[in-house]
Amino acid sequence: MGILPVALQELGLPVAVITPFYGRLHTAEYHIRLVFENCPVGYPWPDITADIYQADFNGVQVYFIDRPEYFDRKQYYCTYHGDYFDNCERFIFFSRAALAWARRLESPPVVLHAQDWHSSLAPAFLHFMRRSDPFWKDTASIMTIHNLAFQGQYSARLFWESGLPAEAWHMDGAEYHGSFNMLKTGIAYADMITTVSPSYAKEIVTPLFGCGLEGLLSKRSDRLRGILNGVDYTIWNPQTDRYLPAHYSTEDLGGKQKCKEYLINSMGLSPRLLERPILGFIGRLREQKGIDLLLEIIPELMGMNLGLVILGEGALEAETFIGNLVEQYPQRLAACIGYTEDKSHQIMAGSDIFLMPSRYEPCGLTQLYSLRYGTLPVTSAVGGLKDTVVSHPKLRCTGFKFGEISSQALLEAIGKAVDLWENQPRVWQGMQHRAMEQDFSWRRSARLYAEMYKGLEPAPGPDRSEPLGPSRPGSTNSTERTIN
Repeated sequence: MGILPVALQELGLPVAVITPFYGRLHTAEYHIRLVFENCPVGYPWPDITADIYQADFNGVQVYFIDRPEYFDRKQYYCTYHGDYFDNCERFIFFSRAALAWARRLESPPVVLHAQDWHSSLAPAFLHFMRRSDPFWKDTASIMTIHNLAFQGQYSARLFWESGLPAEAWHMDGAEYHGSFNMLKTGIAYADMITTVSPSYAKEIVTPLFGCGLEGLLSKRSDRLRGILNGVDYTIWNPQTDRYLPAHYSTEDLGGKQKCKEYLINSMGLSPRLLERPILGFIGRLREQKGIDLLLEIIPELMGMNLGLVILGEGALEAETFIGNLVEQYPQRLAACIGYTEDKSHQIMAGSDIFLMPSRYEPCGLTQLYSLRYGTLPVTSAVGGLKDTVVSHPKLRCTGFKFGEISSQALLEAIGKAVDLWENQPRVWQGMQHRAMEQDFSWRRSARLYAEMYKGLEPAPGPDRSEPLGPSRPGSTNSTERTIN
């Protein structure tokens, strides 16, 4: 949402963004002004309202939905103890407030583009509002799935209090094994469904990657499309990166060695590693990202006389285990638990090989960054990784991929990369040049979205395929229920 709207606007499309006014947003650089007080939302109680703020972000109008008890928190979605208990209510409120504010604009949006489960109810609300409010009759919707594993699944009670009509409660709608599934609701009622890489769009209609929603996605496969995410090269560019001690390009890679030296010194690694490969890992410390596969082979990697730098946060057991490994392998393994922007750029530039052993990866951005920084990636062959990395020794190769999701397969792929780094420096440098020349900017993806927007029309919703589920006490299953 930081760069796609800007890229679309540069193509001539009028774009606006609606997002929660999260308490952690950095606002000092922008003039953010209150434009509407007490916009009626009516959820979770009749008189609840939202304040609407507005700012200009690189020419794009951004509207912030403000309700402090929902969004002014230290974290966006969860803490170490788990998700916030009221996440369902928070994002029902957000979807309803976003539509309530859009209804007050001078003209209706041509397309409503919802991102992930947090805004996934907006296409469903829109679907039913088109029946009774002419303002919305020509507005179409898109539901983009960023990670199907996160669906927003909650008690059925919250569906009956959401304001959606009773007819949405069925097996091809909001209901999922007796619970309320917010992402499933968006998939069911959106006019188009996209995900963030072509391969992931093919994977999620299968039981292995469908996370229980492969049946519905298969039914709607004629309206499912994968469009690869892009990279903001104004931020991720080794020629201009403000976080690096030295800059470099395909014409002159000398600055990359200086970045490696800086990384070794700043992370307390042995100076001897200047003459050995440095491996980098940046990501969530969770099984999806394959951190467990990497940790299983640390002894073997250390036996290869390599350096390894890890940056990330996530599962407490993984964080603790990494801390113990740092003590076990001083000056060869370094870690930063947490995330800082400067350190992520410095690891990306100072490493020789980037590790991304994901079990599944809808798109992935860090492998795209690594290509631009000439830090050749070792990745699994799933999702967006399959679409963006050409594996050695193929023609025009830019990295290394492994098929079986196992620690042994990861170790073998790293071994191949290290062997090439050690014994064929000219081939390695040729791969670096090719990797750095890859163009995964948002311009191409924005054009694909723009084409989709132009041809999009409202579509009929799913037919109810089984009897309505149980309603809350005191309510009826009437299909005449209207949006509050």
